[in-house]
Amino acid sequence: MKPIWEVSKKIGLELEDLELYGKYMAKVSWEKVSEMLGEKRRGKLVLVTGITPTRFGEGKTTTTIGLAGALSEIGFSSTLSIREPSLGPVFGIKGGATGGGKSRVVPSEEINLHFTGDFHAITSAHNLLSAIINNHIFQGNELEIKEVTWPRTLDMNDRSLRKVIVGLDRNGHLLEDKFVITAASEIMTILSLSRSYSELKERIAEIIVGFNSDGEEVRVRDLHVEGAITALLKNALKPNLVQTTDGIPAFVHTGAFANISHGTSSLISMELGLRLSDYVVVESGFGSDLGAEKFVNIVSRISKFDNICCAVIVSSIRALKEQGNGDLARGLSNLEEHVRIVRELGLEPVVSLNVFDSDTESDIRTFFGKCEDLGVDYSETHFYSKGSKGGTSLAEIVAEKRGRKPKYTYSLDENLKEKIEKVSRLYGGSGSTYSKTAENRIKKIGNRLNYPICIAKTQFSLSDDPNLKGAPKDFEIRIRDIWVYGGAKLLVPIAGDILLMPGLPKRPNAERVDIDEHGEIRGILG
Repeated sequence: MKPIWEVSKKIGLELEDLELYGKYMAKVSWEKVSEMLGEKRRGKLVLVTGITPTRFGEGKTTTTIGLAGALSEIGFSSTLSIREPSLGPVFGIKGGATGGGKSRVVPSEEINLHFTGDFHAITSAHNLLSAIINNHIFQGNELEIKEVTWPRTLDMNDRSLRKVIVGLDRNGHLLEDKFVITAASEIMTILSLSRSYSELKERIAEIIVGFNSDGEEVRVRDLHVEGAITALLKNALKPNLVQTTDGIPAFVHTGAFANISHGTSSLISMELGLRLSDYVVVESGFGSDLGAEKFVNIVSRISKFDNICCAVIVSSIRALKEQGNGDLARGLSNLEEHVRIVRELGLEPVVSLNVFDSDTESDIRTFFGKCEDLGVDYSETHFYSKGSKGGTSLAEIVAEKRGRKPKYTYSLDENLKEKIEKVSRLYGGSGSTYSKTAENRIKKIGNRLNYPICIAKTQFSLSDDPNLKGAPKDFEIRIRDIWVYGGAKLLVPIAGDILLMPGLPKRPNAERVDIDEHGEIRGILG
């Protein structure tokens, strides 16, 4: 690794533009962020998405990191913008989320653990609000809060916290509450979508914490603590800068999950990349049904990204075989669906095959034959084993693309059910059904005509049922509840059995993580 101030010079950032967190990690100073956001964008945005993933992941982050390096290999300046890892998956099933092999962001262990403290700041800010709400009620409840909808949060997979008793009220009655993982906090989403301290504070003031005895919304501004919450997030809003194993500058900032939020890194980090480099490679979470759909309908709307170079669909033979219950030919229907979704979103798909040692030449030929049938450009990549040099052919394909304007799935003035129905059909479904809770929530929500929707559903299927593999058709998205993110300005339909506080597996990755007498950490990356 090189000192981060040497890496930053590749994109015109000097030492005085950085706030150092040791030798290899830094935040970009707010003065520099403000200066750069005042300039015009000069770079092109490349979106990286994928087919329906398996629980082990198929190399999307590795491809994002490698592609940024490969674009540099063929003569362009490049940056990447990816999310910060959550400790839940790090110690759960997936392990680290900093790429793999020779295509990683480094220092990997530090990034996967405490990093620069952003997650801790978000957790603290979120739970400060929880404490303020309960204290307000205890101290006489001047606002007459009757229903509290604001949960507590923790950046850890802990199923026992899905429903808890947190104490007693002043009358001795039990107080029930629930936890969501920090990546599912609305404050995480707000931080990701905010581009200034004033916007951040305004959004936090609009967070809905519950309802009063007249059924009216109670917001953070009614509690007068938006300033205190924003103060806790002062440093967290500044984008983090690290490097890849090939020395490419990398923005790793915020960590909203795609199955329960919008699934990309911060808008600030993308905007900086577009002003500092020829290409910024952005990873969206999971498959195109989650990450790419939300990138277009939420992120692109807010930032007005009206020319996206292309959408790289990361694929693997082993994932497609799983989608086809062991049959690659059947599993390729899943790739076909993701190509369709990307095209319906107005973007040009480029298929990347992440090659594993177990892949046979016959399977690879079958895969590429399907790509030719679909009329889509494709390339195999070896970013894990070869780093940036393992995908220059993919970079050359990307560099030839002129870009397209994204196509929104719905208009903002449509009602909530119309929006949900259109997204369901984009996924390949026939529509949606609503629980009694969801129907009652819709009545209470009323017509919020200018809010995009952010469907929370499983990542393991195009439907809301993780057991429906391949390319399911004519399924219905089952909406069991709808959350209103007043600060993020999103409506969040909760679909199927998606959990906002995951649990740990029988053999969590935490059993493999260790540290030796020299302070070297092992086991996070597998």
